[in-house]
Amino acid sequence: MVASIHNVTFDTAGDPYDLAQFWSRVLGRPMRPDDNPGDPEVMLEAAGEATILFIRVPDSKSVKNRLHLDLRPTDRSRDEEVERLKGLGATEHEDHRKPDGTGWVTMADPEGHLFCVERSAAERA
Repeated sequence: MVASIHNVTFDTAGDPYDLAQFWSRVLGRPMRPDDNPGDPEVMLEAAGEATILFIRVPDSKSVKNRLHLDLRPTDRSRDEEVERLKGLGATEHEDHRKPDGTGWVTMADPEGHLFCVERSAAERA
């Protein structure tokens, strides 16, 4: 027997709805229609994929993420995606781009969760 991933969960000290809105725009996934500002839990759903859950917790983030998402843009370059994400409220944490065009950018969401932006499939070809 094996297990499947049901949820990927983000702990948040602020309003889970606010962080879910950010990630909804990043991933193009809708929030559940019954989720509202101030709810203790908010979910992003996509048919056939793990739900992304945002849940309010009393603890603040104190150490580096031990798990993070690696994003690969589907319809733009890595650099165009980095700029789009900055416009949505992400910040650049570390730039690992190399002069030959390889590499990635580590970014932080509005609550400080780190994630990486890789080159698109077209850039890798």
